[in-house]
Amino acid sequence: MRYYVTLDPSPDAAPVAVDVSPLPDGALDVHVEGRRLDVNVVWLDGQLSVCVNGRVVDLTTEGSPPEIGAVASGVRSYVRVESERQRAADAAKSAARKSGEAVVKSPMPGRIVKVLVAKGDHVEAGQPLLVMEAMKMENEIKAKAPATIAQVHVAAGMAVEANAKLITLG
Repeated sequence: MRYYVTLDPSPDAAPVAVDVSPLPDGALDVHVEGRRLDVNVVWLDGQLSVCVNGRVVDLTTEGSPPEIGAVASGVRSYVRVESERQRAADAAKSAARKSGEAVVKSPMPGRIVKVLVAKGDHVEAGQPLLVMEAMKMENEIKAKAPATIAQVHVAAGMAVEANAKLITLG
């Protein structure tokens, strides 16, 4: 698996390509920017003990990918670690957002109580789009970003399942 590691997570920092493959004996085959490293990783007492080309570093991590904090030899650093799969998923999400169309889906099964917008309306972030009743509670479904209503797929009184299309934003 290829990972992209940015040691300085500032916007203009360049990531380093790290290829990691498990070997049949449980060891790791690691290449950094095409250069092979001898790496051994062991989990000891709640922290990682990492041996890289004969040099041992005890490493404690915090957070979860892609943003990770690491403490090694008493020094705290922050890194960004993204797998190829994660990058591809982020690129697909970004392309969908840039296409200008998004679908607001039902977060749960329920009944539509009120539709507060119509096709062509412009909405702001946080503006309620509709009211939905689920488990005897009324929930407002709100816009996450400014948009124009491209299509309303529901009407008051309709029952909907979880993940049903409610409104398409353009």
